[in-house]
Amino acid sequence: METPFNRDSETRFVSYVEGLVSVIGHADRAKPLLDYCQGLLLPCERKSVEPMAAVTAPSRVAAQHQSLLHFVGEAPWSDEQVLNKVREQVLPAIERHGPIEAWIIDDTGFAKKGRHSVGVAHQYCGELGQAGNCQVAVTLSIANHHASLPIGYRLYLPKEWAEDQTRRKKVGVPEGVGFKTKTAIALDQVRSAYAAGLARGVVLMDGAYGCDTQLRSGISALGLSYAVSIPSSTTVWPPGREPLAPKPYVGHGRRPTRLRRDSMHKPASVKVLALDLPKKSWRTIRWREGSNDWLGSRFARVRVRPAHDDYRRHAPRPHEWLLIEWPEDEREPTRYWLSTLPEEIAFNRLVDLAKLRWRIERDYQELKQEVGLGHYEGRGWRGFHHHATLCIAAYGFLVSERETIPPSGPRTAAPRQIPAVPEDHRPRGGADPTRASHPELDRNHAPEADRPIRQKPRTMSMLHSSERSSTANALMTQ
Repeated sequence: METPFNRDSETRFVSYVEGLVSVIGHADRAKPLLDYCQGLLLPCERKSVEPMAAVTAPSRVAAQHQSLLHFVGEAPWSDEQVLNKVREQVLPAIERHGPIEAWIIDDTGFAKKGRHSVGVAHQYCGELGQAGNCQVAVTLSIANHHASLPIGYRLYLPKEWAEDQTRRKKVGVPEGVGFKTKTAIALDQVRSAYAAGLARGVVLMDGAYGCDTQLRSGISALGLSYAVSIPSSTTVWPPGREPLAPKPYVGHGRRPTRLRRDSMHKPASVKVLALDLPKKSWRTIRWREGSNDWLGSRFARVRVRPAHDDYRRHAPRPHEWLLIEWPEDEREPTRYWLSTLPEEIAFNRLVDLAKLRWRIERDYQELKQEVGLGHYEGRGWRGFHHHATLCIAAYGFLVSERETIPPSGPRTAAPRQIPAVPEDHRPRGGADPTRASHPELDRNHAPEADRPIRQKPRTMSMLHSSERSSTANALMTQ
């Protein structure tokens, strides 16, 4: 029996997708768009094209498979326009709980077999916790303490891919896409968000990005503040210590203009500085409520000047906050941040904003585990980005819908029956019980050796388990 909650959720879902249809291009893409987003939200194990075709159109799996495959792998709709529309529709729900506070830069990896999928290379993969065969995408998310939403997403193309014209052509890498470092891609995303007039937030990033002086300088040039993790080896000028002025001019030759260092005037690593701080510098601060208790630790903060390559500069870098975390049960400090937030900012607010980067980890967890961000099995540039865009669209709907469900209490929706898959349906590549044969591989799909490495499904954490059941059941009533 259908409840009002079911009908309301379905109505909101259809309306949400219709908003995306307005920027998708041709009207004949509306149905596959709805079906693809629906498939991403259904509780099936895999969110690649064929399983989604089986659960969204069980009576015509082959036709649905080709329709979805063409829509995600070949149709020339704009990822940027769809992501902008997702942001436009979801942002009001996020901002009802407070203004945007942060722009979060990060990347995420997808373990991958084979070597033919676009951008795959031996590189560090967070999913594996080590270097391995994978694809890596750079992202930018907007966030407050209530929720976060990815607004920028681009595959990192390693140099060996960017310079190989044969491989580029096979997977459809656009002509204008060349090699860029991850930090350069991130800065492009920040500049695009700034040009779009998005509500300003403090730019947050981990140590892999925070250690890049050029990226930090580019963010500051836009007038944006940042709070970025840095390695313990980063050098700064401690309070009371400054670089030497340029040498005096002696009347001939080029006038000296660069700052200097000597044995008595040199910067220190942030770790050395932290270990030298007096005991009174440290303060215990709580920054957010966890699942069982408040999260807190010991922190110190100091005004410093970053020292990276300043002997090539004509003037010292401006003062910034150095924030240091040293849990009481650790032998030495564990984390360091540099921040251009105002000098008068409250200590607990500085910690709170620096720690807000946890939101991006939630994004990746839900995008991968619940809407299948890493399940795409095609090889091409367009399909990789189209699939990710639609996953973000589905995730955005969950974000906007979350506040309609009480955090606890009885379920309000009756269980939904997932359409039954026909008994004679055999997944592509599966064994045929009647004869030994090898089915043709679709030209847009990768063979088994080039498919994503399957990860064991885990429990959703964005919504309470009972909430997830209610949401999934309510959204998809046909």
